[in-house]
Amino acid sequence: MVKNRILTVFIVTMALSAQIMPVNAKSPKTGDFRFNADGKFKIIQVTDTHIKWDSPYSLETVEMLNQALDAEKPDIVIFTGDVVTGKPYQKGLELVTAPVIKRGIPWALVYGNHDDEQDLNRAQLSELIDKQPYFAGNMKKIKNVSGYGNYVIEIKGKTGKKPEALLYCMDSRTYSILKPTVDGYGWFAFDQVAWYRRMSEKYTAANGGDPLPALAFFHIPLLEYRQFDQHKGRKEGSKMEKECSPEINSGMFLSMLEKDDVMGTFVGHDHVNDYIFNYYGIALAYGRFSGSKTTYTQLKNGVRVIELTENERGFRTWIRLDYETTLGEVKFPDDLKPEEKNEK
Repeated sequence: MVKNRILTVFIVTMALSAQIMPVNAKSPKTGDFRFNADGKFKIIQVTDTHIKWDSPYSLETVEMLNQALDAEKPDIVIFTGDVVTGKPYQKGLELVTAPVIKRGIPWALVYGNHDDEQDLNRAQLSELIDKQPYFAGNMKKIKNVSGYGNYVIEIKGKTGKKPEALLYCMDSRTYSILKPTVDGYGWFAFDQVAWYRRMSEKYTAANGGDPLPALAFFHIPLLEYRQFDQHKGRKEGSKMEKECSPEINSGMFLSMLEKDDVMGTFVGHDHVNDYIFNYYGIALAYGRFSGSKTTYTQLKNGVRVIELTENERGFRTWIRLDYETTLGEVKFPDDLKPEEKNEK
């Protein structure tokens, strides 16, 4: 009886989702964002939804998103990979983005290691996603840069004259290309690191030599996330599994340190980690697992919220589980002190 009721709700929800999709919705471009009148800009990170469009469990994700969006009213939603893990991908994508689209909220997306394991490859997925209502990114492949969906979203000041903050969205790729010598997950290629450095230098030069405050969103955590256990400063959030980072370090974190613009990186991939800590002045953070029982999890699903303030180098962040419940709020960098230096 309960199973039949869930299935009925699922069918009705699918029908409603199809009706609320704006046919001619105009999508914002990557430069159309600006800080609000109160000087704030709010981001919701959704990660590892693992949507299977014909599974009633995926409705748990849809319902959570509806509550989170109504509670937070974000300026943009960013999906950080493993969005859909069932065929056909298009139906899963339409299901999980329906709560965002029906509210007219712009959204962006980066790939996880499972997105192209369904019925479409990355090139085909990119063509599909770029056409979606309110999609604010750019999934097209950049010449001589590895991966799909490496792009920058500009956030202009209240006056709209010039960018005041940046959101880097990057394809952290899938699995090691050096097996069996090097096992495990993929890493940023050197050409991607070079692309990030070029973008950072361009925006810094245009800003009179001062780096713009920036955040970076991708799926697979950097190797530096494994320093969590050795970190001596304050840490916030849960670690319930070993970080599934690549075994190779291709220099992205070092480049971010040198360019001095990225304040924090936000990833997914590891479903039962949702922590944040300060590593050499950069916040290394996980989103909150947003999926359901279509994959493994031990945490109640939710989203991570990040709030920027114009002309301020820092951010506030917290996890939202439903309309009423939040946890783990911190202000970066004030609440997360850098590591203590070891004295010999």
